[in-house]
Amino acid sequence: MNEITTIRPSTPKDWETDQEVRWCPGCGDYAILKAVQRTMPEIGATPENTVFVSGIGCSSRFPYYMETYGFHTIHGRAPAVATGVKLANPDLDVWIITGDGDALSIGGNHTMHLLRRNLNCQVLLFNNEIYGLTKGQYSPTSREGTRSPSTPFGSVDHPAKPCAFALGSGARFVARGIDVHKNLPSVLKAAHAHQGAAFVEIFQNCIVYNDEVFEPFAAKPNAALNQLWVENGKPLLFAGGTKGIALDTRSLTLKVVDVTDGDWEGAGVLVHDHTNRTIAHLLVEMPFGPFPMALGVIYDDPAPTFESAVVEQNKAASEGKAPDLQKLVAKGQTWMVDKAPHAI
Repeated sequence: MNEITTIRPSTPKDWETDQEVRWCPGCGDYAILKAVQRTMPEIGATPENTVFVSGIGCSSRFPYYMETYGFHTIHGRAPAVATGVKLANPDLDVWIITGDGDALSIGGNHTMHLLRRNLNCQVLLFNNEIYGLTKGQYSPTSREGTRSPSTPFGSVDHPAKPCAFALGSGARFVARGIDVHKNLPSVLKAAHAHQGAAFVEIFQNCIVYNDEVFEPFAAKPNAALNQLWVENGKPLLFAGGTKGIALDTRSLTLKVVDVTDGDWEGAGVLVHDHTNRTIAHLLVEMPFGPFPMALGVIYDDPAPTFESAVVEQNKAASEGKAPDLQKLVAKGQTWMVDKAPHAI
């Protein structure tokens, strides 16, 4: 008699390994790990069908702490390995864990091609604006003036903007979150629901080498005034609804407007449309200070995935053909030796 087994729903505990979590005390990676472990049961994922792939860096220890399949790969090459995993088994749920240095410096090329190809996976980029694992050198996202062992007089580089990079690479899903914010799980759920490459930048505090760099908008006292959590179909409001984001039709740029008595329509506040690529570009390019930090799902417009196209192409190429290894081996310039060897 066949046994019928029922897959029980998982709990966050089912996603924890027996490995000692080794990050600096107070590191934002702990909060992200817990957010992911809490999210996995809620999206109906199963450990045996999930793969975490990482490169090199503090964030890249992540696969050790998830009770799933995992690959800790080489610097910047997580997208290449993840692509191979997904093509080998398109049914697997693939997550890429990377950092601002891993993904945007040595791995910039690989990250770009994964996004433009639109592989169906989730890319979580932990952005702490510093190289933490190698002891505090400045990274591609470090701000101008950042003092570090590699820039003792202050960085003169103009920093890369991860979400702008992703959009420029052709990403169909772009979002932002904060390591300790309660909204991070909802961003992760939206990324997982998206069919295609979902890119999520997570502001992550490095307590040792770049502590509190995000406090101007991440700290609770500053959140209301300096965080803009976007939601599809909802007006772009912040500061308790007293301010909003509108479009300056003369310069085709965004501007902050005051909202009086809740009349956001009268103030010209934009309604967020997460399929509008132009508005997404403007939101991720908003300079913090004059503008709040745009957070949440900024762009979500699915398109056919890379692995589905590859599967269909292979299916069409093999249509009507029978597998014949001997014929394949003998194809091209081959010959048979049928003459008996000389006797010794």
